[in-house]
Amino acid sequence: MTKTPDFTKVFQDMMASFPVDSAAFQNAFKTQAAFGEKFSKVALEAAEKSTEITTKWAKDTLAKLSDISKAKADPADYTKSVTDFASAAAEMAAENMAAFAEVAKKVQMETVELMLAAGKEVSEDATAAVKKATAEVTSVAKKAAAAAK
Repeated sequence: MTKTPDFTKVFQDMMASFPVDSAAFQNAFKTQAAFGEKFSKVALEAAEKSTEITTKWAKDTLAKLSDISKAKADPADYTKSVTDFASAAAEMAAENMAAFAEVAKKVQMETVELMLAAGKEVSEDATAAVKKATAEVTSVAKKAAAAAK
């Protein structure tokens, strides 16, 4: 009675009765990695398209600026070229902003689709894991009950 009981063996047996399925962790990691890859693809495609739009916009602006920088014979021609540039710049801005909006819209749609797919897959994985764990715990409980009799 003065001796402290050693529960090491009891805890080892208890932990052995509740096995951890490492395959579930591996599957979760693979699923996460796959979704990470898909999200990265969406982001990189959007960045690439945005860069293309920005580059085209800059090139078009520089081309229009070259018209302004040319020497004119009549002072009124300077006013006309600046007015033409301002008009063209406003038009280019509207077009490019619309292009950026399309890129953002596409990213949003693809992200929502991926999130829905991820939610569905995670839910299915969780359901399968809970069912398996429940079956294992039930089996261990039955064995323990049988051993106690």
